Amino acid sequence: SVNNDEVIASAGCNITNNHVGISYIHFAAQRSNQKTLPLLLVHGFDSSSLEYRRLGPQLAALGIDVYAVDLLGWGYTQLTQVKSFSAEAKVDALEGFWKTVGGNGQVVVGGASLGGAAVIEFAAKNLCGEGAAETETAAASITSTAASVNDENANNNANNNNANNNTGFVRGTVLIDAQGFVDGIGPMSFLPAPLARAGIKVLQSVPLRNSANQMSYYNPETYATEDALRVGRLHCLRDGWEDGMLSFMQSGGFRPKQKVSQIDVPTLVLWGRQDGILDGKEFAQKFIDTMPNAELQWVEECGHVPHLEQPELTAGYIKDFLESDEMMPMTARGSVGGVDSLFGNFLSFLN
Repeated sequence: SVNNDEVIASAGCNITNNHVGISYIHFAAQRSNQKTLPLLLVHGFDSSSLEYRRLGPQLAALGIDVYAVDLLGWGYTQLTQVKSFSAEAKVDALEGFWKTVGGNGQVVVGGASLGGAAVIEFAAKNLCGEGAAETETAAASITSTAASVNDENANNNANNNNANNNTGFVRGTVLIDAQGFVDGIGPMSFLPAPLARAGIKVLQSVPLRNSANQMSYYNPETYATEDALRVGRLHCLRDGWEDGMLSFMQSGGFRPKQKVSQIDVPTLVLWGRQDGILDGKEFAQKFIDTMPNAELQWVEECGHVPHLEQPELTAGYIKDFLESDEMMPMTARGSVGGVDSLFGNFLSFLN
């Protein structure tokens, strides 16, 4: 089984009381591994942390501490008393989550599909080392809200990030069939609310979800199952989901394109060789050409979701990346692991 927990994190001015409930899954490392940093994983468009239900256990078995987090407005996050579910609000909440759970310790952050866009925006604001100051200067004109969390554990652990006077904590990124070169969501952001809501109801429908499920895999007969459909659609049935989706659409979505080149920390680009949604020949190589320090690994016999279709292979590639010399934890900063779950069981689902 997979246990989904919830933590109260800050989200700046986007929340009535500046704090919001963020749901996540902690795949705790099953053996001690001092060679690797923790991994924070972000799911794709209108999905949930359950997207990592196959990859998370594989990584944990390899000694990697994994946090799969729900983006604000999707998955099982708080949906009431939230002013905005915009891309900016999602990144703010993600920052608040890692400050609360990880104490702003060094971390590698990964994202799949649209989650890659979220990761690019998140990383660009929080780069560790020399890249942080350069990126902050480049992004000075972008309005953002700094996360503040009144959490004793986070305050105690936050020193991990300050030992070398670096302002950021993102040591590396993992991009899985990621969206990084398309800004916004197109004409949908300009639709009148009634038309937008009609489109959202279609997005929630079984036929559309089933079609997307079929398109995501190289081997849909094996993986595009009824269970996969249910897991991918379940969060859409929550009260408030439609309003949250409308808020995101009207905000215009993520805008990662100009930030890709700013990500100068080591990056692993993973791509399903048979991705039928984002053409790897175009986009995978574009990441390599644009990012200062990126490497590409193709995942064979795989469509758009390597973490679901080839989790063992994907976990192995990520492990090798995390154990590379340039990704070794900076021991001068002290302990880099996250803390245990702060709250009890929230939801549980079968694999």
